[in-house]
Amino acid sequence: MYMRFLYDQERAFLEAVSAAAFSNPFLPEHTGFERAALGDDFDAAEPLWTYCVEDPERARVNVVRIAERLAPLIATLRGRLEEGAKATRVELVLYEDAVLQMLYQNYYPRFGQSGGAHTFYAEFAADFRRFLGDTGVQLPSGHVPTHTIACFRQLQTAFDRILRDIIGGSSAAARLRASIWQSIFTHDMRRYWRTLYARMGEFATLITGPSGTGKELAARAIAEARYLPFEERTLEFKGEQEPRFFPINISALPSTLVESELFGHKRGSFTGAVADRKGWLETCPAASSVFLDELGELDPSIQVKLLRVIETRTFSLVGETGTREFKGKLIAATNRDLLKRMEQGEFREDLYYRLCSDQIVTPSLAEQLRESATVLDELVLYMSRRVAGAEGDSLARDVQHWIHGNLPKSYAWPGNYRELEQCVKNVLIRRDYRPMVRSGTSFEADFAAGRLTAEEVLSHYVTLVYQQTGSYEETARRVGLDRRTVKAKVKA
Repeated sequence: MYMRFLYDQERAFLEAVSAAAFSNPFLPEHTGFERAALGDDFDAAEPLWTYCVEDPERARVNVVRIAERLAPLIATLRGRLEEGAKATRVELVLYEDAVLQMLYQNYYPRFGQSGGAHTFYAEFAADFRRFLGDTGVQLPSGHVPTHTIACFRQLQTAFDRILRDIIGGSSAAARLRASIWQSIFTHDMRRYWRTLYARMGEFATLITGPSGTGKELAARAIAEARYLPFEERTLEFKGEQEPRFFPINISALPSTLVESELFGHKRGSFTGAVADRKGWLETCPAASSVFLDELGELDPSIQVKLLRVIETRTFSLVGETGTREFKGKLIAATNRDLLKRMEQGEFREDLYYRLCSDQIVTPSLAEQLRESATVLDELVLYMSRRVAGAEGDSLARDVQHWIHGNLPKSYAWPGNYRELEQCVKNVLIRRDYRPMVRSGTSFEADFAAGRLTAEEVLSHYVTLVYQQTGSYEETARRVGLDRRTVKAKVKA
């Protein structure tokens, strides 16, 4: 007697679960897949994935409801396979995806516990074999427990890091979270899971945006969430104890020291080189990342050497003729307009195009506030708890009271998140904050008194937008002018 493996309603549910499991959790489409899976049980009140500052441990209702439906259905489907139900390849892939989703949700909380995978790998491997190995049929995807748990660990690390470091309920913050996720896993999670997990270090990442908008936070999230193979013999993730992030602030060092920090040097290669020294490119393990902050300040002579690193994955120490291999990932960041720097001959065009295959843009605080007025209070509470610990909530109330009583609602926070953090600390210490006085702060008074020409108003507005975006192209798009006009109007 022929036994069906999947009925229509079961198939529809599993198709939605499968799509959700392999989608970017920070994109609206993920919520759409959850809605398709749950139907009338979907909780529409839940926002896109964003860190809830007031209740960090809040569980997502829709995730819980899907998990509650998934477990009994998987048990039923496994029983059908054992009884000889004939399933198509597509149906078996849906079954595999459902099992992976169930296992991930079951073991997700345990990755962060002390002892790591030592404490639960045997249990995990037994569940894996039970649902994916001992079903009586050959499943199509060929999943193995070691690679699966390595991917699960990476997913958990990436999700937690992005969620807790990129704060804000605005769509700009949501886009940034989604963009970081894509830099780690690409847009195609299945392809990543099959092969690309071992190759993502070959792709450089460029992070651009105004100063103080969290470019290093984005870089750290990418670096901390790279794939680590799981070794069944030792029950460890290979490289987990090694440093993951090697930052160099280019603007803080003279070019000779930048070159030495990055590439290393041989003894006697320059004055003061009294011994051989390894640079970050050589020190960085395969699963770790070198971060070049303020890339726009990099000396042209070093840009040539960096281009070679990206193209060939090799480099030479200062004073050495041989070559060495760079095994890690390169992440760079800048608040400078690289297109302008290229026009001025200060930044190599070929280096730019090697870097921008993967690009992230961090939004200004003003951009977030334009989209969501609650972002400021969220960030104040988050920063206050980080600065003052148990006194964080009372400090947040003080800071919010000071801001609302002393700054105009239109205040643009030109220093972005870094300025807001200093405001929190100033209020903590002195119960006061004095924004830096910038040239042109009498604009509001002159504007109200009618003492400005239309040209001066336009120039001031274009300059303000440029301060927020750090890009002539983005400024031109926002204000509806030609890029060349914007460039001419921006004040030095």
